[in-house]
Amino acid sequence: MPKKLVIDCSTGIQSEVELTPEEIAQAEIDAARWKAEAEEKKQAAEAHAAAKASASAKLAALGLTADEIAAL
Repeated sequence: MPKKLVIDCSTGIQSEVELTPEEIAQAEIDAARWKAEAEEKKQAAEAHAAAKASASAKLAALGLTADEIAAL
């Protein structure tokens, strides 16, 4: 069973305590949420990069140089 480290700040005593079933369930929920949020951020970054590349290609098609596009 997973454990957590508990530190009593007033005495400095450290002890390992087994997680309760509720804590384990919450940890699983948190991990799933983190994974979903990470995937959303990855997709947003990819969409942003694709939009930027598309905009650069459109500006290049209009005759702008790479330096002019970078300046925008």
